[in-house]
Amino acid sequence: MNKSRTFHIMSTCFVLLSCVLIFYFSGHSQSGNTPLSKTGFYFDTVIQITIYDKDKESCLQKCMELADKYEKMLSATIEGSDIWNINHSNGNPVVVSDETADLLNTALYYCELTGGRTDLTIESVSSLWDFHPDSDAVIPSDEDIAAALSHVDYHALATEGNTVTLKDPKAGINLGFIAKGFIADKMKDYLVSQNVESAMINLGGNILTIGSRPDSKPFKLGIQKPFDAHGSIITSLPVTDASLVSSGVYERYFYKDNVLYHHILDTSTGYPVQNELLGVTILSKSSTTGDALSTSCMILGLRDGMALIENTDEVEAVFITDDYKLHYTSGLKSAGQ
Repeated sequence: MNKSRTFHIMSTCFVLLSCVLIFYFSGHSQSGNTPLSKTGFYFDTVIQITIYDKDKESCLQKCMELADKYEKMLSATIEGSDIWNINHSNGNPVVVSDETADLLNTALYYCELTGGRTDLTIESVSSLWDFHPDSDAVIPSDEDIAAALSHVDYHALATEGNTVTLKDPKAGINLGFIAKGFIADKMKDYLVSQNVESAMINLGGNILTIGSRPDSKPFKLGIQKPFDAHGSIITSLPVTDASLVSSGVYERYFYKDNVLYHHILDTSTGYPVQNELLGVTILSKSSTTGDALSTSCMILGLRDGMALIENTDEVEAVFITDDYKLHYTSGLKSAGQ
């Protein structure tokens, strides 16, 4: 498949923002515009919306309202959300919103694309693990993991219009690998509809830009160096009107008996995936695409992940291997990265 290369190639809040995989530095406009910015806490992380257009301050609050709306729609842990209702349906059909149905179908596409290596029904396994930094480092038993794995199969989810049926009553959906990208795209759609021409959406490290900086320069986004000090970047990319999303083994993890356990789980074992990758960053037009592919490539590993991106239109990637070497897809290489 020929690829189309069309890219223009944290106080408490600070601490949380600096923990994300992408550290961004955009600077102020040379024209003197003062950026408008609003910060909130959604999706278990700090989010920040920054707009460089004048007289658009009301858009910031609307973006937070969208964050609240979609969290209540897509969270697996908020009672009454579409995903919570599906997971607690005991195998019965559930009517969901148009947006939830669309996202589930998109998620199923990536499950199929990766042959189930990415699987939206991973919740039965992921719920056994706790990677929060203040939690006790408890490793689930082999027996519990094996039992949970028997309910991981995306084929158990059937969609027909707005009606969704999770045919295995003990299965559970988790959209953590794609939901933030989807929400970022929805925020961008709203801001563009309000004639915003320059903005940055940061959903805990899922970065989506609208246009360029007000001085017409690209936003310059840095990729966090794995396991290094917060804000220490390993490389950076110029980004105009595009998404940059990272996944890595250093996002949420703990050590037990000198073994690293991280939050990206292998659907064949139920344990954290073990391959040569420390991180993957995806450059794409759609943040939904970038979110899904960053996790998928982390699971697939360097060879298969690189092959997937090279055969996907209008998507590029940077892979970081455990020797801290950077591996760029061909479009970024040709752009001089």
